[in-house]
Amino acid sequence: MTDLTANFEAAVANSTQLSEKPDNQTLLKIYSLYKQATEGDNSAAKPGFADIVARAKWDAWNALKGTSADDAKQQYIDLINSLS
Repeated sequence: MTDLTANFEAAVANSTQLSEKPDNQTLLKIYSLYKQATEGDNSAAKPGFADIVARAKWDAWNALKGTSADDAKQQYIDLINSLS
C-alpha cells in the first residue's frame, strides 16, 4: 500500500470525526473527491431534476471528470486535513 493510499484511508476515517459538520458545498466536494478517487470518472446515469440531492452529487462528481485517482485522493486528504 502506498503512502498516498494509507493517507487517503486515514482521511476517510477522519472525515467521520470532524468537530463540526461541513456546509453542503464542502460535503459535496468531499463526496465527489471520494467517488473520483475510488471509482474514477462518473459513468452513472444523470438523475432527474426531481431528486435534487442526487442531482447535486452527480453534478459535483461529474465536474471532476478526467481527474486521476491519485490527484483526487490528495485533494481529499488536503480538504479533510483543512477541516480537522
